[in-house]
Amino acid sequence: MNQFYKNLALWLIIGLIMVGLFQAFNGARALDRNIVYSDFIRSVNQGQVSEVLVQGDNIRGRYLNGKVFQTFAPKDPSLISTLRNKGVRISAEPAEQNLWYMNLLMSWFPMLVLIGVWIFFMRQMHVGGSKALSFGKSKARLVSEPDKKKVTFKDVAGVEEAKDELVEIVEFLRDPPKFTRLGARIPKGVLLVGPPGTGKTLLARSIAGEADVPFFQSSGSGFVEMFVGVGASRVRDLFEQGKTNAPCIVFIDEIDAVGRHRGAGLGGGHDEREQTLNQLLVEMDGFESNDGVILIAATNRPDVLDPALLRPGRFDRQIVVSLPDIKGRLKILQVHVKDIPLDDSVDLKLIARGTPRFSGADLANLLNESALIAAVRGKNSVEMADLTEAKDKVLMGKERRSLVLSEKEKENTAYHEAGHALVSLFTPGTDPVEKVTIIPRGFSLGSTWSFPEEDRYSENRTYLRNQLTILMGGRAAEILVFDEMTTGAKQDIQSSTEIARNMVCEWGMSDELGPLAYGKKNEQIFLGRELSQSRDYSDSIALTIDKEVKELVTTAYDRAMKLLEDNRAKLDLLAHALLEYETLDKDEISTLLETGEVSSALKKKFENIRNEASSEPSSDQGAPPRTQKGGPRPSSPDLAPGQA
Repeated sequence: MNQFYKNLALWLIIGLIMVGLFQAFNGARALDRNIVYSDFIRSVNQGQVSEVLVQGDNIRGRYLNGKVFQTFAPKDPSLISTLRNKGVRISAEPAEQNLWYMNLLMSWFPMLVLIGVWIFFMRQMHVGGSKALSFGKSKARLVSEPDKKKVTFKDVAGVEEAKDELVEIVEFLRDPPKFTRLGARIPKGVLLVGPPGTGKTLLARSIAGEADVPFFQSSGSGFVEMFVGVGASRVRDLFEQGKTNAPCIVFIDEIDAVGRHRGAGLGGGHDEREQTLNQLLVEMDGFESNDGVILIAATNRPDVLDPALLRPGRFDRQIVVSLPDIKGRLKILQVHVKDIPLDDSVDLKLIARGTPRFSGADLANLLNESALIAAVRGKNSVEMADLTEAKDKVLMGKERRSLVLSEKEKENTAYHEAGHALVSLFTPGTDPVEKVTIIPRGFSLGSTWSFPEEDRYSENRTYLRNQLTILMGGRAAEILVFDEMTTGAKQDIQSSTEIARNMVCEWGMSDELGPLAYGKKNEQIFLGRELSQSRDYSDSIALTIDKEVKELVTTAYDRAMKLLEDNRAKLDLLAHALLEYETLDKDEISTLLETGEVSSALKKKFENIRNEASSEPSSDQGAPPRTQKGGPRPSSPDLAPGQA
């Protein structure tokens, strides 16, 4: 929009100049009033003319009222005497020499100016990457950050192995002879591979910050346009800029947008994207390693890249930027809390342990949400309670306390979540239960959260069977208590079925079928592969697969039902506590199951919250009180009676 206003202002200035030139050449004559000679003589005889200027055959004069005029005088010998007799002031000058070339210049000068302005703008349109007609110019942006904003390796945490591999790149850019004297060849291209949010782009920026070299940043989608040949031209221009500013780093983010498999799709392989990819392959082969130009690309879809792009000599090195482990998450949290005031109650180690499979971006978002929560509540620092609430919000969504549930639905939800928690607690080898709640969040009416005590990268068959049992705990509790099924177990059934099918078809955990993989996943159409899934097993094997999957799930259901039947009293106790207090953490659950009562701290906390809520005027005075088995139950915190 700023460029638009600049162009508009420029055109306005040009227009004003043209108007001024026109007025300068024609304004003076336009002010004169042309009259016939007889009217001029009549005005002289009537004494209306004050002065005249005689210039050859042209006469210019002024009336007594100040108006000017001009006329052409014939050869009249008595004119001068007539003017003298009437007292007219007479001035005389020699006749103007009207040169032909001056007349031509005066006539064509405005047109010449317009032609010159047009040529100037057309030349400007073809120069520079941001001009209107410069389609073939690269849109890469030269990143030049000030020292206070420069990103270095100390600003990147949780990816220590990736940083170690990139140190070689930095050392080469700082001191190329150190490597070339030994015949070493630095990789031409480095491909950063990893899930979204793990810090691939940040790593590339840190390399530029450490090496203190020009850093050209572009995206894969910036090469492909609707015009044929534009992408290839932009690739050529990008590498030309890199060679001009060598040593430098050329970074292409989301390279899968332009580097997908060739020959893909239904419309043939000669499209603009493939031409761009071909040019990229040629350019990566065209420059030598001692040019000091290093290409770094990032993607989270390495499986869709063309094999020719990944061969040695192009992208020589692939660096995996994986999700951080518990130590990495702790370091990431320590980096992001530099500008966030923390309360003494905050334990970053506990937050790092409770956030498995979180990326760096997820952790940054978690801290930002906690800071927003603390700011809304008027706090001067972020407390542990704010971080816990922010984690719950990020994982499950914001609390939907305005959602009105019937007493039957709340009771069913309480027993459902109690079933999950109790089966998890009494099944050995499972992840410990961190929290159970019946407060609706997102699309869920309740949640049971379990986090591993340490990072886990593979699971055995026993652990997976235990997970199936925990998933079936909610449905088993509903059948046991109410002898009825609800749709609340939809997600549990889908997850358990998927796990069981993977155990049979992908992980080879079926005793009857053995360690074999069955079935191929559907391939995407843009990869140029088959549209339909090919089944590489017989109909009898398909029946066996269905039988094995069903057996795994039903066995888990029977285990969950047997466990809940044996601990029915504890199931009722836990469900009633959830109906009373809505949310229980692991310590409160442990105290409840050991003593039969919740802790005094939870009672006191809930009593304070309830007193604060009752002191405020309620908009639902006529709502019926909520009841449960065994007598009336107090209202939930922050809610009017009858709401959940």
